[in-house]
Amino acid sequence: MNFIFDMDGLMFDTERICIKAWDYAGEKIGVGKAGYMVHKTLGMNIAAANKVWNEEFGDRYNEDELRKYTNDYMKKYYAENTVPVKYGLYELLDYLRDRNCKMMVASSSSRRQVEKHLKSAGVSNYFVDIICGDMVENSKPAPDIYLKACEILGASPEDCFALEDSKNGLLAAYRAGCKPVIVPDLWQPDEEILQIIAARYDNLEQVKDAIANGEFISAKEDLK
Repeated sequence: MNFIFDMDGLMFDTERICIKAWDYAGEKIGVGKAGYMVHKTLGMNIAAANKVWNEEFGDRYNEDELRKYTNDYMKKYYAENTVPVKYGLYELLDYLRDRNCKMMVASSSSRRQVEKHLKSAGVSNYFVDIICGDMVENSKPAPDIYLKACEILGASPEDCFALEDSKNGLLAAYRAGCKPVIVPDLWQPDEEILQIIAARYDNLEQVKDAIANGEFISAKEDLK
């Protein structure tokens, strides 16, 4: 089996850190706490997220200042903390590696950030490669990033399971022809997503257990 992993909110509990960073940055640039923008940009790369920020704030904010204060917060946080790992990640990665499954990372974050977090968590060597938001033309929910991941894996999309936590990520995987599996974080699946996902699990340990017990990919009626 082939598995393609999202990063933020799926492997690492980084979305909540971003909320705090954007709250901080928003107050610094005069638009007030802006952590709620994380919910509006889940799964998007930087370019796509910037468009949402422009729609929300227009001339009321400066992109360079936002980035500066966000980076200031993140730099201080990660100087004092390692990346927070989601429950069950190590167990799932070990299980899949022991069974010679191929694994990729497909994250909308920048390659620099993805490499930094994977190294911090000590999981870089589990993955064949990584494909990031600054390496494809169109952001999730476009299928570009998943099509590229499948190409690198040398696998057909229908033979790849995509582990995601956001609507944009799940739509991207589905449109690429992969089997989308949701492990919810900040966002719970709506009716549209419940119609396209192959399975839903509460955490990554449940994914591992389902595979080990031969129960991976439940019937849709069991997901609702």
